[in-house]
Amino acid sequence: MIKYIIRRLVQSIPTFFGITLLSYLLLWLAPGSVVERLYFAPNIKAETRARLAAQLGIDDPFHIQYLRWVAGDDWLRWDNDDDGIADSSFTPIAPLDEDGDGIPEPPGDNYGILRGDFGKSFIKKQPVLEVILSNLAATLELGIAAILTSLVIGVPVGVVSAVTRGRLFDNVSRIMAVIFDSIPSFWLAYMLIILLGSSMKILPIGGRCGVTLTGVCPPLFERIDYLIMPTFVFAVGLIALFSRYLRTSTLEVLGQDYIRTARAKGLAPSAVNFRHAMRNALIPVATLLGPIITNVWAGAIVIETVFAWPGVGRIAYTSAIQQDYPVVMGIVIFASLATILGFLLSDVLYVLIDPRIRIH
Repeated sequence: MIKYIIRRLVQSIPTFFGITLLSYLLLWLAPGSVVERLYFAPNIKAETRARLAAQLGIDDPFHIQYLRWVAGDDWLRWDNDDDGIADSSFTPIAPLDEDGDGIPEPPGDNYGILRGDFGKSFIKKQPVLEVILSNLAATLELGIAAILTSLVIGVPVGVVSAVTRGRLFDNVSRIMAVIFDSIPSFWLAYMLIILLGSSMKILPIGGRCGVTLTGVCPPLFERIDYLIMPTFVFAVGLIALFSRYLRTSTLEVLGQDYIRTARAKGLAPSAVNFRHAMRNALIPVATLLGPIITNVWAGAIVIETVFAWPGVGRIAYTSAIQQDYPVVMGIVIFASLATILGFLLSDVLYVLIDPRIRIH
């Protein structure tokens, strides 16, 4: 198992760099200029604009910009005068005074994503990694709550639906699955906010917690009401997905010889259905968990924006609107890593669920 995991991680390296290359290419092709976005002013001079572009490195060829973003700019530096100090090949001719106070600004950091440094946010003026990590806990809290809720509800519903095939519970669960899978999440979120938040005032309409003196949210059990609506909206689509997959898979398993043998031995129906049948029927769920981890990031953008949930999804949306490219690219890298690890987790779960499966 350990050798297999190591081999898969090594094989994922080209995939990761392919994602970074494609992502950076899309950003490079995007209209507009970073200089105009950061330093636009009515009296800015053309030569100042050119020097800003030179300092940011956006006037370099695409491959130079990409390699600098991935590995930093140390590979572009050499010691021209043999004084033991590396000289930069793209240092501006004159120092830049970005704020017009007469004091030249210090040069930028030599970041690179392979070093764990994604640069600084254009808007927040903070390291990108700090911006992402400060909001990651909220996204993980919402995503884990949604996945656990969908598994706890969707898996039993799918198994019971298969056992009661053609009866009332089966028909109702299938209809509800289609309905919940078809409803747009943003529409359902707004309907719940209007009904339960504004009209009935049962649940808070948004945020992760109330206003606190310290600015830090209290423990989860003290603010569970803030988590109910976002988790429900996030989980309904996953519940529908799990229940339909489990129903189909369980129906196939219930026709196997070992299930008929277990029934012939006089085992209780609950033991046959949930102990023997459900375990083998869970294999499709293991297949789904990889993409679902990615969907946590994608779905969080909509859910967190509607409910004002201070997570990575909301930061991704606002950063894209504000053209805060370093933050957007940092979130893309985190999402790609989550996708790679998610599919690896699916393969590992195969072995844990079904001992007949062996990986080498």
